[in-house]
Amino acid sequence: MAKYSIVVPFHNEEENVTVLYARLKQVMEQVGDSFELVLVDDGSSDRTYKLLEEIAAVDSRVLVIKLRRNFGQTSALAAGFDHASGEFILAMDGDLQHDPNDIPGFIEKLEEGYDVVSGWRKERIDNLLMRRIPSRCANWLMARLSGVKIHDFGTTFKAYRREVIQNIPLYGEMHRFIPALASWFGASICEVPIRNLKRERGKSHYGIGRTFGVFFDLLTIRFLLRYMSQPLHFFGLLGALGMMAGSIISTILLGMKILDPRKSILDLHGPLFVIGAVLIVAGIQMLAIGLLGELLVRHYYTAQQHTPYAVDRLVRLRTPEEQSILSEG
Repeated sequence: MAKYSIVVPFHNEEENVTVLYARLKQVMEQVGDSFELVLVDDGSSDRTYKLLEEIAAVDSRVLVIKLRRNFGQTSALAAGFDHASGEFILAMDGDLQHDPNDIPGFIEKLEEGYDVVSGWRKERIDNLLMRRIPSRCANWLMARLSGVKIHDFGTTFKAYRREVIQNIPLYGEMHRFIPALASWFGASICEVPIRNLKRERGKSHYGIGRTFGVFFDLLTIRFLLRYMSQPLHFFGLLGALGMMAGSIISTILLGMKILDPRKSILDLHGPLFVIGAVLIVAGIQMLAIGLLGELLVRHYYTAQQHTPYAVDRLVRLRTPEEQSILSEG
């Protein structure tokens, strides 16, 4: 088993594949410990998979995972994490905007005992209005909501202990919030400055739409961190408050009717009557949602986990030792 696994998802990065492989190999060979490169093709439509296959054909330290379609970066990372065998797992983008020469900094922090090491793009070169300002706002909010005091949640360039990352369920676009999710499991987290390189080749897959999506993910993360194991505490509170307010309104209207039976409460206070009824019904629904959430949590912790991706094939060159074992068998 390798000590370090480098997980890199690729989607239409044919111009960067071989260059990144060469740089990663050079850096990891200088580190000196055993390593493997887990390269994930996330449904590319160009020559990315062909090039990855050629690399795997000549280097037994490379595992190529081909997904059946484009599942997205989080799912591609999940596939890489699930198939990585290293004691420590590092993840980075495949567009050469992450410098492999920064990897020793991550390794140093892992050796110090940290469970998660997050990259910090301290000097960003992105567009100020479209990327840097929204990113700074999102990172500030994420730090406040999660209680994890790091500056850059958005970068993929992170390192993890194997037992930590494999306990975190990944789906949707949750890869950027792994430190927040890891903190829920009690992981120790730090960050190291990394270089933010300009893309030299290929086309960026990031747009302003993804930036807006981050703010919706923030709400999801906040809910997960506080109520992931006890959703009834959230929905039950809303339901109880709704039922209480509706009951108070209904009681007042009932008292008015008892005191003066000749008055038509519906004619005089129709909107208030409707509001009270709606609050009671909505409160009951919130309680029901909370109970259903509790059942889903129970199912989550007892049922077998399903992966958010589908693997088409795995490509890896057998080592001489493996070949000798097969021939002897």
